[in-house]
Amino acid sequence: MEDSRPASKPIEVHERSGVMAPSLLRRFDATWHEPAAEVRDVVDAYWSVQWELSAGEAIEQRVLEFPAVTVSVETGAVPAPFMVTNVQRRAWTRTIEGRGFVFAVRLRPAGLAVVSNLDPTKLSAAQPISRELDDLLFGVLGTIAAKDSAAEHALRADSVITEMLTKRPPTAEHLLANAVIDTLAQGVGSKPGQSVAGMLGVSERAVQRALRSTLGMGPKAVARRVRLQEVLQRLSLPAADAAHIAADLGYVDQAHLINDFRGVAGITPGAYLRELAALLRD
Repeated sequence: MEDSRPASKPIEVHERSGVMAPSLLRRFDATWHEPAAEVRDVVDAYWSVQWELSAGEAIEQRVLEFPAVTVSVETGAVPAPFMVTNVQRRAWTRTIEGRGFVFAVRLRPAGLAVVSNLDPTKLSAAQPISRELDDLLFGVLGTIAAKDSAAEHALRADSVITEMLTKRPPTAEHLLANAVIDTLAQGVGSKPGQSVAGMLGVSERAVQRALRSTLGMGPKAVARRVRLQEVLQRLSLPAADAAHIAADLGYVDQAHLINDFRGVAGITPGAYLRELAALLRD
């Protein structure tokens, strides 16, 4: 599997990266790396970021992530060599300073149980991975970290995760969680109708169990986060208009969107648009 490099491309400002000030991506070498087909039940995306800031400079990067657990290999001015970031109910902030590099694996819901023994309901928002916390995931990330470049990390991740799949294949419940997320993401903005459970031919209880066992969240919280990711993406586009976005995405009215966005992002859409405009002028 390591005889070719996976496709990679820069992370663009209009994509669902979760970065709340996407223009700041231009300050970094931020790149998507394509996972192999064999690991698609486990990996949603690989991404890497590399930065080198001047002495004394720091960037407060706010992130509103897609509902997914992310594990990462990090070097330089970073919290720890190996990290896990759990699904967070509100936007969170990371300080970027000095010189650093991150290669991250954004897992699909089924993925955490394949590469680790961690319980998503007991994880902190972001914490270092040590042998004591989870020897299995520590070993997986250590194997990925043995390579030098981001592209080589992606190839090694494909290889080690493919091997893990032979030993720890996803359960039917975990694959159902994957299907729920896919259905929610594809249906953002569609008119209310049949429930996700009905579309997938399962019970509401089955959907609840699948999401809680993989993401530690219930269907309403997950659906809310998926829709807010779409809001964030659309607000980052030129000539964004909150009223039009609210109508397109099925909010009762603009006030509903404003309250929902502020409750998770900690800022109103209007204030967020003004922040984006100021960053673009700098």
